[in-house]
Formats: sequence, structure tokens, C-alpha cells
Amino acid sequence: MRRGRRGTPAGEPGSVLADETEGYLLAHAHRNQAQHEAEELCARMPWLTTAQAEELAAHYVHRRLDVTRQLMLGTVRRAAELRQEYESRYTELRRALLRRHAAAACAVLACAAGVGAVAGVLVR
Repeated sequence: MRRGRRGTPAGEPGSVLADETEGYLLAHAHRNQAQHEAEELCARMPWLTTAQAEELAAHYVHRRLDVTRQLMLGTVRRAAELRQEYESRYTELRRALLRRHAAAACAVLACAAGVGAVAGVLVR
């Protein structure tokens, strides 16, 4: 079971609510940043009318949020790929370790049986 940063299991109501709240706050911060950048851009173009400045700002914010969304989706997709790769590798390593332990246990048992047989022959 995966645990979140807050110590609650992933998928629990508290974890889901915290993740959704964090996502909302992050999206809100990105939108505010985009709006601020759009206002700075329009301020550098004093010849724009108010309607043109508002239209440009709205277009800039919309486009910036689209780019941010695509970047975040790409990051989430890559994180899922990496998670799958690491889980596969971890499974392979666990299987190899289990095989090695089984082989070592068999070797120890074989040695013990051999020593027992030799001891039995020497005692007679």
C-alpha cells in the first residue's frame, strides 16, 4: 500500500481531499501567475485599447494554462512509466534474491546431510 506524504494511505478520503485541495491551490497559483504575466505584457503595449488588452490577456492566460496542463500531464504520464519500470525491476530483483536464498539453503542442507553421513560412517 502506498502512503502519501501526510502519512495517510493513498486513496483514503483524507488523502484524496488533501490531494484535490493541493491541486486546486496549485492550479490557482498558476492561473494567477499567468494573469500577472498577461497584465505585464499588455502594460508594455500602451497602444492597445482596453478591449484589445483584455482579449490579449485572456488569450495569453488560456494558452499558458493549456501549456501548463500539457506539461503536468506529461509529467504524470512519465511518473507512471517510471513507477512501472521500477516495480518491474524490483520484482525481478526479489525473484533473483529468492532463488539465491533457496539455492543457499539447499547447499547448506546438502552439506549438513553430507557431514551427518560422514559422521555416521566414522562413528561405526
